[in-house]
Amino acid sequence: MDTTQHRARHRRRRLGLSVGIPLATATAVGLSYGGAFGVFGENARPEAGAATADTAWAREAADGFASVNALGQNGTYGGRDGAIVTVKNLADLEKYATDSKPYVIVVAGTITMSPKGNEIKVASNKTIVGAGTSGQIVGGGFFLGQGVHNVIIRNLTIRDSYAGTWNDKDHDWDAIQMDGAHHVWIDHNNLRNMADGLIDSRKDTTYLTVSWNQLKNDNKAFGIGWTDHVTADITIHHNWFHETEQRNPSTDNVAHAHLYNNFLQDDPDSSITSSYGNYARGATKMVLENSYFEGMNNPVIKDGTAALVQRGNVFVDTTGRNESGGTAFDPTTYYRYSLDATADVPAKVKSGAGPRAAIGRATAPASAAATTLTVAKDGSGRYKTVQAAVDAVPVGNPSRVVISVKPGTYRELVNVPANKPHVTIQGSGASRKDTVIVYGNAAGTRKPDGSGTYGTPGSATVAVRSDDSQLRNLSVSNDFDEAANQSLEGHQAVALLTAADKIVLDGVIVTGDQDTLEMETAASDKPGRVYVTNSYIVGNVDFIFGRATAVVDQSVITLKKRWNGTSAGYIAAPSTPAGRKGILINRSTVNGDVAAASFQLGRNWHPGGDKTVDPQVTVRNSTLSAAIKSTPWSDMGGFSWKDDRFAEYMNTGPGAGPKSTERPHLTDSQAASQEVSDWLGDWTP
Repeated sequence: MDTTQHRARHRRRRLGLSVGIPLATATAVGLSYGGAFGVFGENARPEAGAATADTAWAREAADGFASVNALGQNGTYGGRDGAIVTVKNLADLEKYATDSKPYVIVVAGTITMSPKGNEIKVASNKTIVGAGTSGQIVGGGFFLGQGVHNVIIRNLTIRDSYAGTWNDKDHDWDAIQMDGAHHVWIDHNNLRNMADGLIDSRKDTTYLTVSWNQLKNDNKAFGIGWTDHVTADITIHHNWFHETEQRNPSTDNVAHAHLYNNFLQDDPDSSITSSYGNYARGATKMVLENSYFEGMNNPVIKDGTAALVQRGNVFVDTTGRNESGGTAFDPTTYYRYSLDATADVPAKVKSGAGPRAAIGRATAPASAAATTLTVAKDGSGRYKTVQAAVDAVPVGNPSRVVISVKPGTYRELVNVPANKPHVTIQGSGASRKDTVIVYGNAAGTRKPDGSGTYGTPGSATVAVRSDDSQLRNLSVSNDFDEAANQSLEGHQAVALLTAADKIVLDGVIVTGDQDTLEMETAASDKPGRVYVTNSYIVGNVDFIFGRATAVVDQSVITLKKRWNGTSAGYIAAPSTPAGRKGILINRSTVNGDVAAASFQLGRNWHPGGDKTVDPQVTVRNSTLSAAIKSTPWSDMGGFSWKDDRFAEYMNTGPGAGPKSTERPHLTDSQAASQEVSDWLGDWTP
């Protein structure tokens, strides 16, 4: 908002998994972490065998090639025959991971590697598993050497050994590196932002299954090879490769590489551009089935010496090489499995991959039981307007209702009231641009009933006031014409308002001018968490604002010129209550056709001069265009931003700058406590 206009303003991780699961071993059972993680207490050691006798989740075993009986190892079940220990520091993690005895090692908290880049040398017969979504390894990872076997690495976030250079030749700091290991299961992890690779499977590592992981924001995702032998057997399924440039994976000299139901996604206009997707190199024999490729360059490539059989894959907005040829193998010769429909892969993998609050092999995702209401302007749906479908949702609905909106432009106001939780409004088109909800009210627009003006939150095109609600795959716009309404007092014009807890905005475009995206809470004493991912937010003045605890993750923030063609503005205007988290902009890109050094990252909003609020913005691991000023923060309303909470960490691009009194940077230790999980707490979107 403009300072002169400030007075006019309102005073202002899914449940089940549908997994085409091979039946690997008779001992594989459902895994439910839940309360099991605190039964024994930190570092307590029950008698060996207690895990198999009493704790079902510790008996979980791998599927795919990791389940095969070979090399003297009958499947992969990790440390299930050993004691269960809980670790919260590096010393304890190293102690148990390197011990010769079997252990189930529960990582309950964030552990920072020292020195940076350290890779713990894991011994055989270990399960290393995160406690819910809290288990994080920062600045390093794990190494499995020659002969190490029967290891499970599961439900962890491993992140941030990145040392400032993509394609880093000086720092071989991986999330997980294996040199000659066998029978390894890497499952349900979030691996990102490492100095070198996310996963390196090297030197004849075999009987490996990599499943349901998020591999994100990295130059090298998953490299396989570094050998002249052709002996490795590897299964790779239900992984989300997102914003990774190369090795997705690169598969060199693998005897049997079975890749299925993976989702490879490269977002347009982002800081990382894919060079290739799945690559069969050397003498590899690869079977590639029912995987989904979106926006990838050279989605599938192979050497002339490799064999690559494709079946049932889908390619959307891909360019370049897409190759196959030769004779590979029949995976069912080695293990049983079933395929998910390719069209279902993006939704299933995005909702199911990565660390989970509770992992289990359920028979269907929560969304399978959702009620679906169809909206179509042309009358081919049950409702012609989005609001009519919202009105049809019963008050107090106990489970999710999906409002599926067919492509078209819907000029209407949409309000999801607080008494209708669990609502998803989702465009059904191939692109988020296909389904548009738009209106043009501003704060100063008079209401039709003559009862006054709308005010800032009342101007919203779409208002979501119900907990656990979502917007997916659509655009929300406020097209209020400032140039034509200069006499109007109050130009704030909200496209999307959220005023509830546990709101997900996934794959959306939110566009306006001043005050595009307002994220609030239902009341000042209530929580309001918002997770924005894979989205675009467009505006010019205070266009990401409010008192909610909000994460803008892996998205694009586009700066827009003012109504008169000038370039000036602020991205964020938080009004965070004291003791709460504010706005986190993480792994995102700031761009736009505006003048250099014309925008600031944000300013501190104290509504009505409220001295009790403590505005917060952290911008980290993001790419900033030249439009960002070298002094990126600004005072507002007579309050100094330096008295509030504004900081950066590891940003890049021409708009990034060194630490100074005018540009605070987080230390590594401070950054370790300003992660997405710190913002979202016990909620895993």
